[in-house]
Amino acid sequence: MMVGLEKVDLKAIKLETEYVGEGVQEENRRKAQQAEVRKSGTQFKRQKTEENRSLIALTTGQSNSIVLERGKSPLDDSSISFASTICPAPLCRQFWKAGNYDDGLNSKTTLQNGKSYLHVHPMFLHSNATSHKWAFGAIAELIDNAVDEIQNGATFVIVDKILNPRDQSPALLIQDNGGGMDPEAIRRCMSFGFSDKKSKAAIGQYGNGFKTSTMRLGADVIVFSCHLGDRVMTQSIGLLSYTFLTQTGHDRIVVPMVDYELNTITGNMEISQRYDKEYFMSNLSMLLQWSPYSTEAELLKQFDDIGSHGTKVIIYNLWFSDDGNVELDFDTDPEDIRIGGDVKKVQAIPAWRSVNEQHIANRLHHSLRAYLSILYLKIPETFTIVLRGQFVEHRNLVLDLKFQEFIVYRPQTGGCKEAEVLTTIGFLKEAPHVTAHGFNVYHKNRLILPFWPVVSYSDSRGRGVVGVLEANFVEPTHNKQDFERTSLLQKLESRLKEMTWEYWDYHCGLIGYQVKKKLPPIEPPQDSQVSSPSLSNSGKMKYVTLNHGMPNGGKTKPVTLNQNHHSIRVKAASPAGLSSKRKDHGGDLNKFESMKRQAGTRAYAHNLEIQSVGTTNQLNKETMNLIQENKKLHAKCLEHEKMKEDLDLKVRQLRRELGDVQQEYDRLMVELTSLDTVKEEKHGGKLGVSDSQHV
Repeated sequence: MMVGLEKVDLKAIKLETEYVGEGVQEENRRKAQQAEVRKSGTQFKRQKTEENRSLIALTTGQSNSIVLERGKSPLDDSSISFASTICPAPLCRQFWKAGNYDDGLNSKTTLQNGKSYLHVHPMFLHSNATSHKWAFGAIAELIDNAVDEIQNGATFVIVDKILNPRDQSPALLIQDNGGGMDPEAIRRCMSFGFSDKKSKAAIGQYGNGFKTSTMRLGADVIVFSCHLGDRVMTQSIGLLSYTFLTQTGHDRIVVPMVDYELNTITGNMEISQRYDKEYFMSNLSMLLQWSPYSTEAELLKQFDDIGSHGTKVIIYNLWFSDDGNVELDFDTDPEDIRIGGDVKKVQAIPAWRSVNEQHIANRLHHSLRAYLSILYLKIPETFTIVLRGQFVEHRNLVLDLKFQEFIVYRPQTGGCKEAEVLTTIGFLKEAPHVTAHGFNVYHKNRLILPFWPVVSYSDSRGRGVVGVLEANFVEPTHNKQDFERTSLLQKLESRLKEMTWEYWDYHCGLIGYQVKKKLPPIEPPQDSQVSSPSLSNSGKMKYVTLNHGMPNGGKTKPVTLNQNHHSIRVKAASPAGLSSKRKDHGGDLNKFESMKRQAGTRAYAHNLEIQSVGTTNQLNKETMNLIQENKKLHAKCLEHEKMKEDLDLKVRQLRRELGDVQQEYDRLMVELTSLDTVKEEKHGGKLGVSDSQHV
C-alpha cells in the first residue's frame, strides 16, 4: 500500500485532534503546512491519485444519475482529480458559515472510456443540507428511515447523546433494529438520488434525506449497518465526513467504506471478498484516521448492540449556534433534546402566560420530545421511539379538541376529484386561554405542517380553533417541513380558512365569546316545504328540504336554522296555495273571506311550527345516532387494521426467526461435518499407529 509515501501523506493531510473543527488556525502553522505540502510535490499528487483509486467516489454521468465507483478506479493518472496542494480553509463549526470552502481548484471533469464525468464537489454537501432550516426537521428525517423499517420488523428507534471517544465532545446517536443495509444498499444510501422505498406507504421517496439531515446536524457521520439475507450476514461501515474532505482539500466527494461477511465455518467476521485487500486497507486507514474510533477493534465493537440486523448512525462534530454552544442542547433536560435551551416566551396576559408557554403548539419548536410525540398521526403499538432512555408517548391531537366537528373536503382539479379528506375541527381544550390556532396537516401519516395558521385573526376571531387532517393529495417539499406550492395546496388553504371562519362564527359562544355574525332573517314559507340548513360535504351550508304534505305546494324558500339551538322560528304568512281567483261580490263578503283566510293561515302556521320542531328534533336524534354508529364502525375498522398489522408483523418476525434458526442449523451442521472429519482423521491416525506396531 504505497508504504514509501505514507509518511509524506500523514504530514500533508493529517488532521490533529486538538484543532478538529476550530474556526481559526495559527498563521505559522498554516504556512508550515503549505511549505511541507509544496515540498512533497509530485509524491503527494501520486499518493492522492492512488487513494482516489481505492476510495469510493461519487460521480455524475451523462444521464445525470449519481453512481458509486467501487474497487480500483479504471481511470489513468492523468484523468483523476486529486487533493488540492493549497492548505484548506479551517472548518467553521457554525453551520450557516461552514459553506465558505475554497479548495483552490476550479470545477473539473474527467474522461472515462471517452465519456465526460462531472465530479460532485464537497461544497454540495453543505449547500444541499441548507434545505433544513430547523434541526428537529433533520432529526425527523432520520426517524422516518426507522419508521419505514417497521415493514422489515423494526420495533424501536433510539435517539440519544453519546461522547466522541477522541475528544469527549457530544455526538448524536440514532439506532434502529430494522432490516439493516447490505453493502450495496449502504452505498446507495450514502450516494445521491437513490431510493429503494417503493412502497406507497413509505415516508421517504427522494433518496436525499440521509445526506441533507446528517450534514445539517453535524460535519461528520459514520454509519454501521448489519444485514442478514440469503443466509449471508454482512456488516458495513461508511463515513461521510465534511471535515475530512475540507481538511484534505478534496475537490470531489469521497466516501470510505469497508464490509465484513460472516464465515459460517469459523463463526467469525472476515473481510468481504467483494474487493481486494488493498482497497479494503486503504478505506480502513481513512476510517481510523477520521472517524471517532482509532482501531479496527473499536469499529467492530459498535456492532455488539446491533445484533444480526439494524443500523446505527453516529453524527459527530455537531454544529454550533451563534452563541458558540452546540446547537442541540443536551443539558437543560436530561430526558430531552432541546434547541435554544428553555421554552420560548409567549406574549399573553400574566394569568394565561404559563398555559401558553407549556402548550405543545409552543413546545414542539424547542423540545424534541414534544415534536416526536405528534410527528406521526398513528403509530403501531409494537413500535416505540426511545429518546434519552425514555419512551416517547404518542399524542393524538384530535383528542386535544373539544366541540369537534367532522368535515369532508373533496378537492378537484380539471373537474376530477383528487381525494376525499376528513378534517376534524374544534376548539383546544385550553381555549380561550391559549392563543394557538391552525391546522395540523399530515402526509402519509407524517406531520408536515404543525398548527398551520391559515388565518391571521383579529379581535380574537379564530382563537383556539385547531384542525387535524391527512392530505395525501399534495406533495411535501424535500425537507418535509412544507408542501409544494401548487394550485391544489392553494385550494386547500382557502378551504381551511373558510372552515375556520365558519366554525368560529357559529361556535365561538361555546367558549365565552359573543356571536357577532348576524344570522339571515327568518322568512316565512310560501308552500308546504320547510328547509333547514346543515353542513354539506364541502363544509358549506346546504339545505335539506322537508315536505309536510300541504296541498298546492310551490317553490321552496329556505328557513334559517340557528345551529346552536334546536328550534325553527316561522312567522305566519298566507301560503300561495290558499289564494284563488274570485270575483268581487261586495266589501263584506271580501272582508269575511279575508278573515277566514287569515284565521286558517294562523292555525296552519302554528301547526307547522310544532311539526317543524318535532321533525328537527327527530332529525337531530337520527343524525347523532348515525354519527355514533359511524364512530363505532370506524373504531372497528381501525381495530381490524391494527390486528392485520400485528399479524403481518408477527409473520415477518416468525420468518426472521425461522431464518435465524435455519442459519444456526446450517452453522451447526458445518461444525458437525468438521468434527466428523476430525474424528475420521484421528481414527485413521490411530489405525496407522496400531498397524505399524503390529508390524
